[in-house]
Amino acid sequence: MSSAVLGRLKWRGRENLEDAVGGWNRILATSDGDGEYGVVVAAREIPDGSAPAVEANGLVKQYRGRGGTVDAVRGVDLSVAVGEIFGFLGPNGAGKSTTVRMLTTLMSITAGSARVAGFDVAADPDAVRRRIGVALQDAGLDQRQTGRELLILQARMFGGSAAQAAGRAGELLELVGLVEAADRRIKGYSGGMKRRLDLASALVHAPEVLFLDEPTTGLDPESRLVVWEEVRRINERGTTVFLTTQYLEEADQLCDRIAIIDGGLIVREGTPRRLKDELRERRGLSADPSLDEVFLDATGRTRRERLAGEVQEVSA
Repeated sequence: MSSAVLGRLKWRGRENLEDAVGGWNRILATSDGDGEYGVVVAAREIPDGSAPAVEANGLVKQYRGRGGTVDAVRGVDLSVAVGEIFGFLGPNGAGKSTTVRMLTTLMSITAGSARVAGFDVAADPDAVRRRIGVALQDAGLDQRQTGRELLILQARMFGGSAAQAAGRAGELLELVGLVEAADRRIKGYSGGMKRRLDLASALVHAPEVLFLDEPTTGLDPESRLVVWEEVRRINERGTTVFLTTQYLEEADQLCDRIAIIDGGLIVREGTPRRLKDELRERRGLSADPSLDEVFLDATGRTRRERLAGEVQEVSA
């Protein structure tokens, strides 16, 4: 059994320890700061050799319309280990978003099965929702609130007390580097700051699995690097990350493993290094190919088609 430390919360007086932490995380240790305040270190236990954080078997999604049946996803098999950063890539219309929506309980499953954080997505969607965080491409942030107010409200909606909510908000603002902007209205935040706040919002309830939908789309190179660093820090604290992105450089830099979906099926899966090595050996290349070339080879698309608005390789 291993432990992933999620953070440190201040608490006032030992009798208020449960109010500060409650049922959020298991208490690992406490220490008295100055006799009046202290720090509690909380964590989630991760069983060694545990079941996958995300698992799909023969996942199918069909749409029926006047023109007949459309197979959006045609039998996806996936296994994401606990603690991984897993990248999910695919051209437009390949079934990427549909797969993610099924895994996050936002869309029904036509056939096959999926388990997230150990729970069946179709049979027990509420249990899955309590254990995942989802940050969509278009952050639904209330522009009138401050960053701190937003996170406190989210924490209270998840059942936290006032003390829990304030402590969790402070911890997350520090995690994503928004402490100085915490009490400013969100309408004054830059695009990069809003994305980081959206990340924090998805982490309020300490999810076991975090789904990120193109977290850096539209950001400038500097903001993209900042978000990359936040994702790494979130992962280091024990959260499994399922990342969709249109930037191949992003997947190469962040992901332990990637899967490429095309035509509703997984056409490549493995570590970025292994996929590049496989392509180099198969084609007899004299130099290492890029992940961009792996993508083009896997999907049968040309560079012209990719540059026309599908998956992009952008170096920050």
